[in-house]
Amino acid sequence: MSTGSGSGSESKSSEHDFNPNSSSNGWGKARGVVLKSLVLIGGALLLKRLTKSTTRWDHARIVAQSLAGEKFSREQASRDPDNYFNLRWLSCPAAEMVDGSKVLYFEQAFWRTPHKPYRQRFYMVKPCPKEMKCDVEVSTHAIRDAEEYKNFCDRPKDQRPEPEEVIGDIAEHLTTIHLKRCDRGKRCLYEGSTQPDGFPNTWNGAAYCTSELSVLKNNEVHIWDRGYDEEGNQVWGAKGGPYEFKPAPASSFDDMFSPLNFPPQPLEKRIQGSFVLQE
Repeated sequence: MSTGSGSGSESKSSEHDFNPNSSSNGWGKARGVVLKSLVLIGGALLLKRLTKSTTRWDHARIVAQSLAGEKFSREQASRDPDNYFNLRWLSCPAAEMVDGSKVLYFEQAFWRTPHKPYRQRFYMVKPCPKEMKCDVEVSTHAIRDAEEYKNFCDRPKDQRPEPEEVIGDIAEHLTTIHLKRCDRGKRCLYEGSTQPDGFPNTWNGAAYCTSELSVLKNNEVHIWDRGYDEEGNQVWGAKGGPYEFKPAPASSFDDMFSPLNFPPQPLEKRIQGSFVLQE
C-alpha cells in the first residue's frame, strides 16, 4: 500500500512539474510584464519628446531652412498679372558666424532670366536678443562685390566663395525683421516686420522702407517690401499685399513658355514702383 501511495504521490508531483498549462501561464505572465514595461518606457520617451522645449537656436534654424531654396510667385502672378510678376526667389547657406548666426545668400530675378538677378543680399538669421519679445531676428545686408556672387546657389560648392570670404563681403546693414512664432491655428509658422519707422532708403524718391515677412508651412514665404517718402506716401512696392513665394515644382518645363514669363516691353515702365532694383 505504501508503495502504491508513494507512486501516486510521485505521479501527481510529476504531473504538476510538467503541466503544459502551468508553463504557458508562467510564460504569459512574463510576457505581460515585458510588454507593460515596454509600453511604459515608450510612453515616457514619447512624453519627453513631446514636452521637450524648443530652444532659441531651434527657432533660428527652422527659419533659416524655410528661407533657403528655390521659390516662385507664379501662382500669385497668374491670379493678378497686373500687379504681380512671376519672380524667382533663390537662397542657400553661405556661411556661419562665430556666434552661430546663419548667413544665407539671396537673389531675386524674373523667372525668364534667372541668371540675371536684379536683387542680391545676405540674410543673417539668429535668435532675438533675450530682452526682446520675439523669437528670430532676420537682418539683410548688402554685398561688397555683388557681381562676384551672381548665381552663387546654382554653382557647385567648390566654385563658390569660401565662408571666410563671404563673411568678409558682408557690407552695410539694410533692414532687420523680428519674427514671432505664430499662434496655434494660424497658417504661418513665424511672422514679423521691421520697426514702425522702417529703415533709411532713397530708391525712387523714398525716405525709408519697411518689410513684413511670414514663414509658412511647406517652406512658403510671403514678403512685403515698401518704400515711403517723407510725407508717408508709398512710392515703391506692391500695394495689394505681400509677394507669395512657393517652392519650385518638381517640373516647370511647361511654365517656360507661359505669357507670365514674358511681360510686354518696355519692362522698365512696369517695374518702376513695384519693387526695388539692385542698387
